Amino acid sequence: MATDEKRVAIVTGAARGLGAATALRLARDGMAVAVLDLEEASAKAAVDAIEAEGGRALAVGADVADAAAVEQAVARVEQELGAPTVLVNNAGITRDNLLFRMTEPDWDLVMGVHLRGSFLMTRAVQKHMVAAKWGRIVNLSSTSALGNRGQANYATAKAGLQGFTKTLAIELGKFGVTANCIAPGFIVSEMTRATAERIGEDWETYVSARAAAIPVARAGVPEDIAHTVSFLVSEGAGFVSGQVIYVAGGPKA
Repeated sequence: MATDEKRVAIVTGAARGLGAATALRLARDGMAVAVLDLEEASAKAAVDAIEAEGGRALAVGADVADAAAVEQAVARVEQELGAPTVLVNNAGITRDNLLFRMTEPDWDLVMGVHLRGSFLMTRAVQKHMVAAKWGRIVNLSSTSALGNRGQANYATAKAGLQGFTKTLAIELGKFGVTANCIAPGFIVSEMTRATAERIGEDWETYVSARAAAIPVARAGVPEDIAHTVSFLVSEGAGFVSGQVIYVAGGPKA
């Protein structure tokens, strides 16, 4: 790749929260970024934020669990931004419930977005990485992968992503592609707000209680995850692959 040619990144679930923060950070790092979310219109704000700083971005709407939609989305990114060689699989949903109350759709939806979605996106993008003999894949897991009450579906999906990541690292390493996994701890986001609502706790009280149990004595913010992604997709991280990094303010795993 010529030195004046920008890397192209795709960040899924990037309309808000961790995904939007990551997309903005990668744009600041000099990459052209495809902001992918379920609805293209919802990704516009993140694209506008990138463009306001002089970056190059594209809003893309696609259901990551739909194989045809994924192929079309990646083809569009290649056509409008260039061949993507950085992929951040961040798209995720929760359908929390205790096991005896959990429905089959609750299970299937969470598996579809997290596992099938990451598989389909990675399969579609890896050919561009292999052709370039360079690539970076970052999958978003969670400390819930270690087990979390009321999240049998989510915990299983997040644990599965860790095995997926390690296998990608083994299969794609010889092509100059690394694959790593970030497992966030408690992060202030819409998803954690929804959790507080589900269990009937006041948001500020919930955050304070969670922060008190974290060794660094604060809740995480989306930028904490974006910074870690930035390192893992950098040139300098080429010897880091197949790792699960718990970004949780203290020791996990």
